Amino acid sequence: MEILAFGVTADEKPLLERAFAGHHEVRCLDVFLSEDTAPIAAGYEIVSSSVNADLGARVLNALSAGGTKMIAQRSTGFNNIDLDVARRLGMTVGRVSYYSPHSVAEFAWTLALAVNRKVVRAAIRTRDFDFRLNGLMGRDFHGRTAGILGTGKIGEAFARIAHGFGMGLLGWDVARNPACLELGMTYVDKEELLARSDLISLHVPLLESTHHLIDAAALKAMRDDAILVNSSRGGLIDTAALVDELRAGRFTGIGLDVYEAEAGVFFLDKSLEAVEDDTLARLVTFPHVVVTSHQAYYTADAVGQIIDTTVRNVADYLAGRRSENTLVPSA
Repeated sequence: MEILAFGVTADEKPLLERAFAGHHEVRCLDVFLSEDTAPIAAGYEIVSSSVNADLGARVLNALSAGGTKMIAQRSTGFNNIDLDVARRLGMTVGRVSYYSPHSVAEFAWTLALAVNRKVVRAAIRTRDFDFRLNGLMGRDFHGRTAGILGTGKIGEAFARIAHGFGMGLLGWDVARNPACLELGMTYVDKEELLARSDLISLHVPLLESTHHLIDAAALKAMRDDAILVNSSRGGLIDTAALVDELRAGRFTGIGLDVYEAEAGVFFLDKSLEAVEDDTLARLVTFPHVVVTSHQAYYTADAVGQIIDTTVRNVADYLAGRRSENTLVPSA
């Protein structure tokens, strides 16, 4: 059987081909699955999608009409998939429920350190042979407080690194993680965490209840010199409200690996096009803001695990099995 994979990067392609070798053929496309590209999948029973694919009702109906019966999403998040429509169409939808939490946690810390120590600005200066230190002063994380919103596997990994820095730990979650408690974490309500934390990192899924978890009120509750990092989902932050606070001169630094309107922008080369998103265009102009293109998961270890799980999801579908990765079983 030949499987069609959308949104495959150049780094990912050989890993996918090697993982499926001896089992199935895989056709890799660098374009993302959308209403415009869905017709390419006609005749393919199994389609693999990336995190920024559009799997709304119109795309799912187009895929189903073309004969697609199984979607293997190569990500943990699935807020881009209309599961009710997939269920009505009798499609099977699988995802990757687990991959290396260290990949995301370590990158979140990369962003935190970069904005704290002004690494991007310093690197740009030295390339121009400007070796002055003015404006590059950071501060020690040791002895300060890290607030972690979401203390699952990734939040726990982030907490362990914070503990290694000698930071105090505050946590917020629907359930307490025993491993985080052992590290000395104190669980508090969101408002107290925002008010007391020097560094705030987001590690919760994007659900209806967490959309704009960091809204205008939450931003105002944060300390003026706080650092905010988001390596989870862009929709957790009200970006327009964030820009308003940045324009008011607040916060030591903001590190964002995700953006709420990133679909159709991230993972693509837009360097020769006019920027249509005024909020994003304004956001990247602030010198203490670092924006990266949803790459926190992008390590050989994590991508390898994602692909291995995708291969298993396809095998489970063909064998009629369900697993913890099955979001929607076929009828």
